[in-house]
Amino acid sequence: MIKRALAGAFPALVIGVGGLVLWELSLLVINPDGFLLPRPTEIFEAFTEHFDAIWSATINTGYIVVTGLIVGVILGVVWSLLVSRFRIADETLTPLAIALNAIPIIALAPIFNAWYGLLSPTSNQAIVVLLVFFPVFINTTKGLTSVGATKIELMDSYAASKWEITRMIRIPNAMPLFFTALKIASSLAVIGAIVAEYFGGSQDTLGQFIVQNAASGRYTNAWAAVVAASAMGITLYLVSGGFERVATPWRPDVDVVG
Repeated sequence: MIKRALAGAFPALVIGVGGLVLWELSLLVINPDGFLLPRPTEIFEAFTEHFDAIWSATINTGYIVVTGLIVGVILGVVWSLLVSRFRIADETLTPLAIALNAIPIIALAPIFNAWYGLLSPTSNQAIVVLLVFFPVFINTTKGLTSVGATKIELMDSYAASKWEITRMIRIPNAMPLFFTALKIASSLAVIGAIVAEYFGGSQDTLGQFIVQNAASGRYTNAWAAVVAASAMGITLYLVSGGFERVATPWRPDVDVVG
């Protein structure tokens, strides 16, 4: 399993390292005057120099990301179960979910800050919940409802209850789509938290760290915080893949990362 995972990750590592080397050499050769994209080595130096501040900001942003992700996933799954089980829930909750997903973050962030307070993390958590909820809801609902009629008829012939059909047929059928949504949602959670932090919340977060340093012309420091945010997103993606391998051991393709 480990060898297959490493084999799956090797091409991405090669491309990533090659891109960094090309980035470094291109800026060394071109040496653009006033260019705002620093070299990778400069970003690394800024990351190590301000590691304590970046680490503290990452912890605070990570708390918002993880808590919002958990709540959004739970809400998405619960709504999916209701929609797949009750027709009236499908007719009412699905349009509401679509309407909520259509509202831009930029419009919601100031409103949530007014509701929960400018420095409260709750407003940023609410943004993350909304971003995470929709892909989990849509994908899980698709998996719960796209079950072959033959399987349902077979369970009916054994006098299985609706809950037994859901537990034994619908939920296993939805697992691949759910974990696909979870991987997408883990990245969206990081993006949503950092964008929300631009508008309010604690000053000791990655979003505020990026804004403050970019506004002061310290772009290397801002890029160092971007690297920390990217690392957080990659970590959550890999954790989601790990959960997928544990929860769906019958799938032969989940041993490969990504």
